[in-house]
Amino acid sequence: MVIMGRVAAAHGIRGWVKIQPYTEYLDSLLDYPTWWIGHEHGPWRKVEVMQCEAHNKTLAAQLPDCPDRTAAEKLKGLLIAVPRSSLPQHMEGEYYWSDLIGLAVINEAGMQLGTVANLLETGANQVLSVTGENGEILIPFVASAIKLVDMKNKTIRVDWLADYLR
Repeated sequence: MVIMGRVAAAHGIRGWVKIQPYTEYLDSLLDYPTWWIGHEHGPWRKVEVMQCEAHNKTLAAQLPDCPDRTAAEKLKGLLIAVPRSSLPQHMEGEYYWSDLIGLAVINEAGMQLGTVANLLETGANQVLSVTGENGEILIPFVASAIKLVDMKNKTIRVDWLADYLR
C-alpha cells in the first residue's frame, strides 16, 4: 500500500470528508475509484469512492457508510492508500511523495534534523516538512539542498546547515 493522503476533517453536514492529499498533484487521487482507509499499522478497509472533487488545496470526498457529519468526524486522521501495483512506474531518481514520508533527514555534517512529515507544493518547487527536536524545518526539494535520497537506508542527506535551524 502507498499512503496517498489523510482524512483532515468533516466537510459539510452530509457525510463528506476533507482529504489532505500527499501527492504531487492535488487531483491524483481522483484517478483511483477504490481507496483503502485505515491507520498506518492497520486495520485497513477497502472503500469505493462515491464522489470526489478538488476544493482549493484539498479534496472533498463522499465515502460509503458515512451518511452525516458525525460519521465523517469519526474518520478524521485516517490515512488513504492505494495498492502500489495500481500506481504507474516511476523513473530512476523519481519518488512517490508517500515514499519520502518518514525518512530520516541528515545534513552533510551528520546531524540528524528529523524525519519527513509531509511535502508541500509551493508552485516553484516541492518542500520537505521535517519534524525534529527543533520543531518543523522546511527544506526545498531541489538539487542544491537534496544531495542523496537513499531508499534502502531510509535517509535523505541534505546540504542544510545547523545555522538554518535557529
